[in-house]
Amino acid sequence: MTSKRTMKSAFEAMLFVWGDPLDVKIAAEVFNIDWKEAYEYFKELQKEYAEQERGIAIREIDKSFQFCTNPDNSEYIERLCTPVKEQRLTQSAMEVLAIIAYKQPVTKGEIESIRGIKCDRVIEGLTKKDLIEEVGRSTGIGRPILYGTTKVFLKHFGFKNLKELPEIEDISDILREAPEGVDMEQIVIDFQQG
Repeated sequence: MTSKRTMKSAFEAMLFVWGDPLDVKIAAEVFNIDWKEAYEYFKELQKEYAEQERGIAIREIDKSFQFCTNPDNSEYIERLCTPVKEQRLTQSAMEVLAIIAYKQPVTKGEIESIRGIKCDRVIEGLTKKDLIEEVGRSTGIGRPILYGTTKVFLKHFGFKNLKELPEIEDISDILREAPEGVDMEQIVIDFQQG
């Protein structure tokens, strides 16, 4: 039987090599253990990194884990990577993404009725960026496609799961209240910071 220490060490190495979020079930299969046991080892590793205030942290994304930089070091990382151009989402893209995040699963028609304008290109762009995906079909007339967010969305916005989305009673009220030219990305960031 492999010791707990050995498994945690191996999980740490696996996180480093894997790069993308490592699903707990995949890691558990490597040791032929229950995924719940593997999950606890990952949580212990995550806690150890946090307690030691390391430059690298372990974050959870929908029952998967990944190395990331400690948010306290973001200023220094930004300085290091300053020449790298950030590709920001447009206001339209942020609006559609917010609607999908809070109303999912949602059809294109429902999104357009909230926004009051067509959103074909925006949905196409968000799909190409892997922030949203088709999650099924509605039972309504014509069986329109239903859209939902992806793990990439969770990773990009720093959420562990969809339950961490801030409480919003009605996304259409927020979109109506937002003055023209308001950066919807900043609104989402403000919600995250609570």
